[in-house]
Amino acid sequence: MSFFLAVDAGGTKTDFALADETRVLARVRGGTIKRMRADAATAATNLSAALAELSALAGVTMQAVTRTCVGTAGESVPLVVNWLRDAFAANVGGDLLLLGDVEIALDAAFPEQAGVLVLAGTGSNVAGRTEAGVLSTVGGWGPELADQGSGYRIGHEALRAAFLAMDEGHSTRLMHAVLEFWELDSVENLVEYANSRPAPDFSRLTEVVMRCAALGDEVASSLLRQQGEELGYLVRLMIRRLQAASNMQTWTPAIAFTGSIMEKVPVVREALLAAVRSEFPDVRALPGVVDPINGAVARARLGWEI
Repeated sequence: MSFFLAVDAGGTKTDFALADETRVLARVRGGTIKRMRADAATAATNLSAALAELSALAGVTMQAVTRTCVGTAGESVPLVVNWLRDAFAANVGGDLLLLGDVEIALDAAFPEQAGVLVLAGTGSNVAGRTEAGVLSTVGGWGPELADQGSGYRIGHEALRAAFLAMDEGHSTRLMHAVLEFWELDSVENLVEYANSRPAPDFSRLTEVVMRCAALGDEVASSLLRQQGEELGYLVRLMIRRLQAASNMQTWTPAIAFTGSIMEKVPVVREALLAAVRSEFPDVRALPGVVDPINGAVARARLGWEI
């Protein structure tokens, strides 16, 4: 019997599934193993703990694994790639497929089909695939260069908006809410904390922004809409690219979603869809969010075949 390990390595959590040829035997969730989000010791501890739990649940040793598929952001970054290859070689048997996190989610949403996948969690990315199976991505260049509509961008832009509102003499719930969330007693301490190195986890402020928006704070609401619109612009770029590659200007691929922001922040998702439909009014969006681990399981079973 063959066993297959599927891994969805996110910025704050990692999902693992162990499967045989026909079914998933066990699933666990652990801390991040992404080296751009955690140091080597933390990533190694998180990986070891999750693999041990998975092995105990399934009753299968990790050395019995035939093939592993890991989906991760930053799959072209040497720090990420080199660590993952070494870590899985040391802990898991068999071959390793290392793919982008949006690619395994795209496989879960549109198996062997064309479509567009929007991922927005701690980071963000947009992937598309043509009818011929050609994969393309836009965005996903990391928090300092892109990540539109992500938890990081929402949190970081919330702080910038709060300070700009203060400079303009406008009131916003955001400043007090952030101080309370980070347990700081002054704006001066917030300035120091926000500018510290390493930087704080701005993505955790997403829940603060959502709460302020729900209470009617227009600064927070406007920020969420803007991030959705910016991510929607990337989706429009992707649709144009797929249409050009397929030479089918009247064809509009469907859109699927994954990630905590797409699942839990409806304002961002609605603004994204409105932005896309301003150019492509007939676009179809799949309901809910897809589970990327299903795509990783399928790809681990298939190897590089698609």
